[in-house]
Amino acid sequence: MQPVTKPVSIGYSPCPNDTFIFYGLTHGKIDLPGTELATPILEDVETLNGWAMEHRLDVTKLSFHALGHVLDEYCILLSGSALGRGCGPLLVARSPLDLARPGRYKIAIPGRLTTATLLFRLFWSGYAQTMGGPVSRALRTAQERPELVEMRFDTIMAAVQQGQVDAGVIIHESRFTYQQEGLICLQDLGLWWERDTGYPIPLGCIAARRALGRGRILAIDQAIRASIDWAFAHPEQCLPYVREHAQELEERVVQDHIGLYVNDFSRELGPAGMAAIAAFLQRGRAAGILPPSCRALGPE
Repeated sequence: MQPVTKPVSIGYSPCPNDTFIFYGLTHGKIDLPGTELATPILEDVETLNGWAMEHRLDVTKLSFHALGHVLDEYCILLSGSALGRGCGPLLVARSPLDLARPGRYKIAIPGRLTTATLLFRLFWSGYAQTMGGPVSRALRTAQERPELVEMRFDTIMAAVQQGQVDAGVIIHESRFTYQQEGLICLQDLGLWWERDTGYPIPLGCIAARRALGRGRILAIDQAIRASIDWAFAHPEQCLPYVREHAQELEERVVQDHIGLYVNDFSRELGPAGMAAIAAFLQRGRAAGILPPSCRALGPE
């Protein structure tokens, strides 16, 4: 008698890039021999980040920030990631802020473990250190660092508009709609990263528990790549599922989101993608935000 194998649990975000990527795999369009997938769980990425800290899912969408905390348990897949240029988080506000002025701003962040939060912390640290004179010294004191306020990503723009916070770090569809809400961009954090490092910004990945074993992990990776190819070949079949879960229903916003975040790096990270990820994690470790790790990024 063959042993009964437990279905592989899987979770990803309701954002258009993830639902577009996973539609084929989770709707019977892609074969995954020898592996049964459980019904997918769609949750905000920060919820998935927290679950990864508890090792709850076998295959999961993760922020690269969160990945840096769970590399002993999870490895990244070569397919399904969100990296790119011109697609990073934005720091927005109602009106211009003098970031050089001593004073403790309240900044909304889309979760403690999101890539956006780590990116903002790296930016602010570098910003304070490169300013000269007494202002720079003041900003390096604990009293003058910004107060980070955790919020769901889809509530940040309203909090900025209503004055609950001085500024907010926005992600996902908000990138395409913040100007319609009367907000301005103080800093494109992805552009700052690109100019500072030369690398594309690594935002999120699909990770698998190492306990699944190398063979099964590679099979799931290949199936996700096939699901991406299927989605690009049949976009009209994916769209109802994508729109069902999207925060913004305007078709242009949905299409722009997919076009920006599902790209060549999504299909295959490649050397450039892996180098960008390694640089991001190294900077997080150097800043004392991420723990050291000796595990490889991929399956071993």
